[in-house]
Amino acid sequence: MHEFSMAIEVINLAQREAEKNSATSIREITIEVGDLSGVDADAFMSALELLVNDSILHKAKICIVKTPGKGQCNGCNHEFEMNQRMATCPLCQCFPSSIGGGDEFRVVSLLVE
Repeated sequence: MHEFSMAIEVINLAQREAEKNSATSIREITIEVGDLSGVDADAFMSALELLVNDSILHKAKICIVKTPGKGQCNGCNHEFEMNQRMATCPLCQCFPSSIGGGDEFRVVSLLVE
């Protein structure tokens, strides 16, 4: 379960950023998790909730933004959302010729005090 180690890294990043800005607490953190990133957003959130108690994030509102992948169909050129790598075009069932987005995993913002 790599989501646990990723949650630790997010907490460490938040701590470093708070220290850089002389912040005593973080009110809100927004994390983007792409559907194609290989990170289970629910498992990540559960891990984060277990770990934040003794951290700078203990009172923070945690916002997870899930982003779908976008596929460009190889058959009909239709652009469609993908929530898994092996998704096919909803119009013609062809596989995409290209995939854009959905592989993000990043801290988008921190609201510090």
